[in-house]
Amino acid sequence: QVQLVESGGGSVQAGGSLRLSCAASGSTANTYCLGWFRQGPGKKREGVAAIDSDGRTTYANSVKGRFTVSRDNARNTLILQMDSLKPEDTAMYYCAADPGIGGSCVAGFSYWGQGTQVTVSS
Repeated sequence: QVQLVESGGGSVQAGGSLRLSCAASGSTANTYCLGWFRQGPGKKREGVAAIDSDGRTTYANSVKGRFTVSRDNARNTLILQMDSLKPEDTAMYYCAADPGIGGSCVAGFSYWGQGTQVTVSS
């Protein structure tokens, strides 16, 4: 069982930055695929970024070049650095985890956090 707790959300003006963190409990969390998702008002949930146990990353086209996902395995923490924020980035952001296949991100996610709100004003 893995528990995930997000933090770092808030309100920022367009062009600003925020850093989201996700603390993962469980001794095996550092071998999992970890990801960030978001759901804006009236929108479907969408994948933002993911990182596998070897540190390989993938990003949604809408955030490439602006967001950076990383993981600190020693602290069982997932990070999302968000720069050059836009109003359309406004959403509830969720972190997720899954053992995948050997920690690779090939399947859906089994574990989810409660989310942290990000609001970007123009």
